[in-house]
Amino acid sequence: MALKTINGAALRKMILNGAKLLDNNKQHVDSLNVFPVPDGDTGTNMSLTLISAAKEVTACPNNNIDALCEAVSKGALRGARGNSGVITSQILKGMTMVLSGCSEEITVKDLAAAMDKGVEIAYKAVTKPQEGTILTVIRMMSEQAAKYAKRANGNVLDFFTSVLKAGEEALKLTPELLPVLKKAGVVDAGGRGLLIVFQGFYNSLTGNEEVNLDFDDSIRKATEGRPANNYEQFHADLTSLDSIEFAYCTEFFVINLKPEAKESDIDVFRNRLMEIGDCVLVIGDLSMVKVHVHTNNPGQALSYALELGELDRIKIENMLEQNRVLLAHREETELKPYGMVSVCSGEGMASIFKDLMVDEIIEGGQTMNPSADDIASACDKINATDIFVFPNNKNIILAAEQAKEISKRNIHVVKTTNVPQGLSAVLAFNPQDSVDDNLESMEEAREAVKVGSVTFAVRKTSIDGFDLEEGDIIGLSDKSIIAKGSDPESVAMEIVDSLIDDDISTITLYYGYKTKEDDANALTEKIAEKYPDCDVDAHNGGQALYYYIIALE
Repeated sequence: MALKTINGAALRKMILNGAKLLDNNKQHVDSLNVFPVPDGDTGTNMSLTLISAAKEVTACPNNNIDALCEAVSKGALRGARGNSGVITSQILKGMTMVLSGCSEEITVKDLAAAMDKGVEIAYKAVTKPQEGTILTVIRMMSEQAAKYAKRANGNVLDFFTSVLKAGEEALKLTPELLPVLKKAGVVDAGGRGLLIVFQGFYNSLTGNEEVNLDFDDSIRKATEGRPANNYEQFHADLTSLDSIEFAYCTEFFVINLKPEAKESDIDVFRNRLMEIGDCVLVIGDLSMVKVHVHTNNPGQALSYALELGELDRIKIENMLEQNRVLLAHREETELKPYGMVSVCSGEGMASIFKDLMVDEIIEGGQTMNPSADDIASACDKINATDIFVFPNNKNIILAAEQAKEISKRNIHVVKTTNVPQGLSAVLAFNPQDSVDDNLESMEEAREAVKVGSVTFAVRKTSIDGFDLEEGDIIGLSDKSIIAKGSDPESVAMEIVDSLIDDDISTITLYYGYKTKEDDANALTEKIAEKYPDCDVDAHNGGQALYYYIIALE
């Protein structure tokens, strides 16, 4: 099959199918995370990033290549989550910068130039680019793209076949370039996710949109019984006051459904509402249906419903007017100099940050990385000129940095990689100091904290000198596993013994996942008895997946 160019309609299908294929295979990508802990989320982060881009593409009213490229770049930027998602968004940003200049058709040479620009932008987005990652994969794919593009009369399908082959070869090299991958016996998760997206592009062009992927059984077995990341639980209250896509909150009941109505008709009705709005809720059966939708055309929603039956208890609220009232109230409030936004998981952790006068808490962390848009929206809610953001997770820092591009506030990211660092940095805040002085104080406070954590292994592996079985309790510090055992308390004690030195005066335990308060208090007493010169305390953090997070200062 010869295909010389790609038009706007084909480009739209490529983006949608790339996002769909990655979403179908995100659990496989998650399983490739290096550490055998239960919070690997590379595939989920990349999938949510692509889904955000796909939503913007779906909303694009035409197949103009320039408009579609703008939609892809905007959607990926706003939806970028985690390092892998941010880098993916930058790859797409670079590619669309080139492709937007194509008026009606995209050639092989255009695709090669786009990939080259994607590599450039992605490498610039990372302070210290590391080979053996998604960056290596896209770079080697781009190099092959440039070689293929030199051919006369290049075929788009052959181009993608060639690029995908180069990508697979690059992926095989990642364990040799990054020793931690080789030690864990996996290839780079982000690189695999990128290849899945490009495979989705190719499948769309060949008309095989429904084709799924099959991977090595050893990887598949590693994920058996492992809980999938559940982003449905991510519910940060980050309502934007500045723009509402769908103006009318429309609620009603459909009663006395027509005799010929079938259950399938309710499903069709639901799908039709999703085409004209969002926040769609259609529940019930042939006796009665409850409906909720945000739409710009409530009359159309009611018209669709009348095809099913009679309408009852109709309520339509103008969210634009509600929005104006909220905006007016916000504008009347004088801006304060500083605000603070913190990311954390667990009600206990959130309460501690609130007690320290942090303005906005974003629920997130491992397994639920907030997007750049989530962070920017949280900052925009605060009536302050300068906002300090505490990501509290290394996988959220890039998204926080990216939020600077879309927020109306002056965002300053304090590069905290865990919650104890975030708490110490917040405590160092002085409202009388300048931005620069506060950043310096916060950085010093962040670096003064030693942090360990206790969780469990989700697969059998050998890493950092430990032979692990699924279910083993493990202790982490920085990027290494430093202890293993049969119960969380003994492992926590090993972590303290390993990290303590003469400069430590305070030890704080934050207990969460499946940990009882009595067990945490008993461990606190044991540590205090062994290290009488230290103040030892325990707090209910409520964090998921980690029995204990331990801070030594």
